[in-house]
Amino acid sequence: MQTTYHIRIKKEYAATIIEDLQKNNAVELIPEEEAFDVPQWQKDEVLQRIEKYKNNSEQLIDEDAFFAMLNED
Repeated sequence: MQTTYHIRIKKEYAATIIEDLQKNNAVELIPEEEAFDVPQWQKDEVLQRIEKYKNNSEQLIDEDAFFAMLNED
């Protein structure tokens, strides 16, 4: 099971528990800069789509129409 959580530690004893989990190899602490590493291909795709819709705004649909289309199936 691999699930990523972002944790804000509020009590000192919680930090100790997390450290114990890390020592027992139960959790892995990932630096924040790695946790939000968006691949370049994804950035490129988003930029391409933004440009596409800037030039062809008639292709955009609003949120309500989108969800209505999903519910049709």
